[in-house]
Amino acid sequence: MKEIRIHARAGQGAITTAVLLSMAAFREGRHALAFPHFGAERMGAPMNAYVRLTEGEEKTIRARSEVTNPDYVIVLDETLLEAFDVAEGMGPEGIIIIDSSKKPEELGIETQAKVYTVPGSQIAMETIGRRLSNTSLLGAFAATGELKQESVIESVKERFPGRVGEANAQAVRRAYEHIKGGGR
Repeated sequence: MKEIRIHARAGQGAITTAVLLSMAAFREGRHALAFPHFGAERMGAPMNAYVRLTEGEEKTIRARSEVTNPDYVIVLDETLLEAFDVAEGMGPEGIIIIDSSKKPEELGIETQAKVYTVPGSQIAMETIGRRLSNTSLLGAFAATGELKQESVIESVKERFPGRVGEANAQAVRRAYEHIKGGGR
């Protein structure tokens, strides 16, 4: 089982990110479970969403608890690094993807996990016209090889039909290429 923890602020699309990851996994014949964790939060308050993906012959996901030892972490808001240890519970084989125009070493994250940065908000502004980086970071996630880029794009287009879906699909492609092209 692969576990993903998403750090964001309420209103930045963390729940949508988790749902889209699950949809992409379903397209690949995997089982997935996506769920948020938040209280009576207001817009902008820190929150998390979680995803569990099956591997191989696994069929069911029984765990419904928060993800404490993630294989992947996706951070939709770089300012959360100031208050939270986003690498908590990660092993050296883990991968962290952060919406940032800085280089990973400039962020001061103490971890043995691999850290990727992608200018997701900038890509979103250029493709979607809004600073919502969640679909950009889905493209960066696809670049890790855990899911296929096409599965993510098809899920995005299903969730957001028409021009909005096309714009979000372009954000996925741009972030994917950013990571595959060696960008960090």
